[in-house]
Amino acid sequence: MNPFLSKLLFEAARKRLEKKRLGKPVRKREVLPLVRRLQVELTHAIKEYIFIVVGVFSAGFGLKGFLLPNKFIDGGATGISLLLQHVTSIQLGILLVMVNLPFLILAYRTIGQKFALKSIAAIAFLAVVVHFVEYPTITDDKLLIAVFGGFFLGLGIGMSMRGGSVIDGTEVLAIFLSRKLSLTIGDVLLIINIIIFSVGAYILSVETALYAILTYLSAAKTVDFVVDGVEEYVGVTIISNKHEELRLMLTEKLQRACTIYAGKGGYGKSGDSYDKDIIYTIVTRLELAKLQTEIDKIDKRAFIIMGIVKDLKGGMIKKKPMKDH
Repeated sequence: MNPFLSKLLFEAARKRLEKKRLGKPVRKREVLPLVRRLQVELTHAIKEYIFIVVGVFSAGFGLKGFLLPNKFIDGGATGISLLLQHVTSIQLGILLVMVNLPFLILAYRTIGQKFALKSIAAIAFLAVVVHFVEYPTITDDKLLIAVFGGFFLGLGIGMSMRGGSVIDGTEVLAIFLSRKLSLTIGDVLLIINIIIFSVGAYILSVETALYAILTYLSAAKTVDFVVDGVEEYVGVTIISNKHEELRLMLTEKLQRACTIYAGKGGYGKSGDSYDKDIIYTIVTRLELAKLQTEIDKIDKRAFIIMGIVKDLKGGMIKKKPMKDH
């Protein structure tokens, strides 16, 4: 980190500690842990706001480069705003803020102040971009508009979510209603968008509504790629009596890190529980077939549990480097 910035953080941390201790002087070694925490917070904040800025410009491009010039709509709060623009003379930037405002108030009450404030900033920035930034109209082909308009809009929504905010408030409503009703978040979003597309079919045309569904699907899939990652990982749990051979196969042959859990079998040959090591590792989908082949070579009766891993941080996921002999 820049020495000048480090010095500022040190002084800020020192003053914070002195204030907490009612003006008593503090030692340097007491300040350093707080400085490190402030550095982490600052680094994460910069990264998050970069995600949000990129997301807003991407969403603006999807709206003004594809959807708006061709009178297309999307799902969610953005779709509501586009519909209202068609039936009123209010500019889209103002409508985006007005439509999302109730959802942001709900976010403040249910999710948290920081999330709500970042979302307000992101949506206000999107309104400014949509109003002032000029984007070229890319195409008048309806299929391309639906697919790529949805792609850039979904990219913007996903990047904003990675930055810890939303630029479409219906996700907040979906989270709130899923807690109150016996519905999943996906079910709530589906119901909301069915209503939006039905109104769109009535106000505009059935054809426009059908293209809007395609836009929504394109955007939703792009959001999944951005938030969950393009390279999908699978968590694999292996339960086998030949756990040591399997561990060596993973670490030496496949050069993969793994974790060993000390577990217990619930029902042995005599009916009693017994000690058993459980192996857990993470691989990509492309490596799954090879892993299953290697496991079968060692123990065809091994019990294997696989599940999609949504996100990863820290640890060793890629192949371990080979040791020099």
